[in-house]
Amino acid sequence: MANYQWYPGHMTKAKRMMQEDIKLVDVVIELVDARAPLSSRNPDIDELGKNKSRIILLNKSDLADPIKNKAWMTYFADRGSHVLEINAKTGSGVKSIQGVVQEACREKIERDRRRGILNRPVRAMVVGIPNVGKSTFINSFAGRACAKTGNKPGVTKGKQWIRLNKGLELLDTPGILWPKFEDQTVGLHLAMIGSINDEIMHLDELAYDLIRFLRGEYPGFLEKRYDIEIPGEQDAYDTIKSVCVSKKCYLKGEKLDIMKASSMIVDDFRNGKIGRITLEIPG
Repeated sequence: MANYQWYPGHMTKAKRMMQEDIKLVDVVIELVDARAPLSSRNPDIDELGKNKSRIILLNKSDLADPIKNKAWMTYFADRGSHVLEINAKTGSGVKSIQGVVQEACREKIERDRRRGILNRPVRAMVVGIPNVGKSTFINSFAGRACAKTGNKPGVTKGKQWIRLNKGLELLDTPGILWPKFEDQTVGLHLAMIGSINDEIMHLDELAYDLIRFLRGEYPGFLEKRYDIEIPGEQDAYDTIKSVCVSKKCYLKGEKLDIMKASSMIVDDFRNGKIGRITLEIPG
């Protein structure tokens, strides 16, 4: 499998920004991809946000295995986070977030009340690695009515606060944090869900890895989607050849178009057409 490298320079700057920004907020809302919840996190967020209330949103949960979604919700809840399944694109689950924010910040709201501070909005920061759906989520959550509240006293110039309602403000555009590739499985899972630029990928190799995973964890899914039979001993390359024949992926002269079939399989996985699939289970 290929080696995937990110740019540590970006990461250092983003981390520094986040260390500053996190002092200004009450709660950290972290988006992860429900199909690969650990690979799509940045491990620094646990350290940076350790004294803050935490909410984890399993985004694209409609594409992920519903049984495994529940397992991941339990996993994160057991570690002290509030967890929700959402789909930022359709807005599914987004309405529930307001209540979860109030619940996550209940102690802070009570503390304010005891000090006679009423109606001070809760401040939230949204974080997530690239391509996990953060911008889509902010737009969906804020809706069109979001008013930028401008620079507040004591807030670094240029930081934008979005006032969602009188009870909640979002800190817009925190630094982008990149995932750490402690092991190559992280890179592979991010490539499968489309978080790594396909131009640097070998799509045929990615499709082979995906086929091997699906045959082990989701038997019958490929057969049903592509109307093929997969004998027990068949390797991934032969499975792609079967897909070529079934879906009529040919180059000139009846030669099988392996790249076209590979690309189709990867796209079908990402779009949920093969089924609801999760690449990781809580360890």
